[in-house]
Amino acid sequence: MKDLIPDTSTIKKTQEHFASTRNACKLCAPLGASIVYKGIKGCIPLIHGSQGCSTYIRRYLISHYKEPVDIASTNFSEEATVFGGGKNFTVGMANVISQYKPEMVGISTTCLSETIGEDLPQLLHEFKKSYPNNDLPVLVHASTPSYQGSHIDGFHTTVNAVVKTIAKGGMPQDHLNLFPGFVSTQDLRNLKKLMDDFGLAYRMIPDYSETLDNPTWKEYTRIPAGGVSVNEIASSGTATASIEFGTILGQGLLTGNMDKNAKAPSAGKYLEDTFSVKNHRMRMPVGIKATDQFIDILKKYAGVEVPEELTKERGRLIDALVDGHKYVFGKKAIVYGEEDFVVGLVAFLEEIGIDTVICATGGESRRLKPEIDAVKTDPEKEILCLEGADFEDIAEIAGEYKPDIVIGHSKGYHVSRPLKIPLVRVGFPIHDRVGGQRLQHLFYTGAQDLFDRITNAIIEHTQDNSPVGYKYM
Repeated sequence: MKDLIPDTSTIKKTQEHFASTRNACKLCAPLGASIVYKGIKGCIPLIHGSQGCSTYIRRYLISHYKEPVDIASTNFSEEATVFGGGKNFTVGMANVISQYKPEMVGISTTCLSETIGEDLPQLLHEFKKSYPNNDLPVLVHASTPSYQGSHIDGFHTTVNAVVKTIAKGGMPQDHLNLFPGFVSTQDLRNLKKLMDDFGLAYRMIPDYSETLDNPTWKEYTRIPAGGVSVNEIASSGTATASIEFGTILGQGLLTGNMDKNAKAPSAGKYLEDTFSVKNHRMRMPVGIKATDQFIDILKKYAGVEVPEELTKERGRLIDALVDGHKYVFGKKAIVYGEEDFVVGLVAFLEEIGIDTVICATGGESRRLKPEIDAVKTDPEKEILCLEGADFEDIAEIAGEYKPDIVIGHSKGYHVSRPLKIPLVRVGFPIHDRVGGQRLQHLFYTGAQDLFDRITNAIIEHTQDNSPVGYKYM
């Protein structure tokens, strides 16, 4: 396999010719925070910073989810930037509470408010003093400057902040905590169906399966129905166990953090350390092997056999892999996205016989390569792992690896287009297709859908570029 890898001097030379990021393979941390807050019942996100930050985030979320998304902002001006945003915060909070009447306000900070040293706990303390009867919704805040992490860091930081603020201990109850990470709305619905099929009670944090993918409305709803409730989050401290998807979250270094020992927080680890709730951390269940591991955990806690329909789903998937093996085996792929998601995708590609030649992420945990090495079926196989990746870098070197397919979200389209190879869209954001929020990636059904889309993309490309074309396979 080593002959597939070109001389890396090209990469070094490219990096020496610029001193700034041109097209980062990541998004901003408050965006990840907003996703979490949208997955909590009756919650409105409030960004403490400039209006441009909330506008940027709304634009990305609306484009992907095709839903209206309300995100409030404290609207920093030049004056607030110089003298502090305390007044903006007080007015903004009062407006949000009076207009939305939320059950919870989820606050996240931006680069600007963090850089000027805004003391959000103190601002919250002063704000609460103006409501002596404590007639307030639940208030949660997370520190999410983008210079200290990507959108996925912001996501996990906020999940942890929510759990730390709300969770309470007590007598153990018969339910599981689920921390699925940043996945699609359909993946979340499939996860809930799995839990129901096993007859297991659960608290899924967050749950934006309905709030960011809801039915049509007769009238506009400012806070869509759905989401995990505050009371359910409070009971996470009394759960039987927690299940977290992702082996990098809570383990790797926070992007851009000056303290090289700082780690992205894990809610499951916090509950284990604080309330003795056993935590199962596992690789994101993309493909057969990781899904089998997850099903084994559910089977253990449910005390029942695997439902017959689930066994059939697994069998159909295996049959499909046999049917399509000749089309995908030995093909080469470029994969990019959030770190844990990339690891899951590469593991799945290993199962179906596609060789990943480049995997890239905007995160900088320093754990991507070890995790990729752990899922390789051939220890001698070389896979170039890029952390803190820039799409311009990937585009400049991609052709040398002679890839057959690119797998990632819409921002990588300009990598696949010049190479005239298919882009299979997965993850977030998907701006140039309908239904990106409903794509499946996880469990047997997700692997089935992903395999079909990858295989058909390869077949279609071969068919379209055949000198004679063909109608029958």
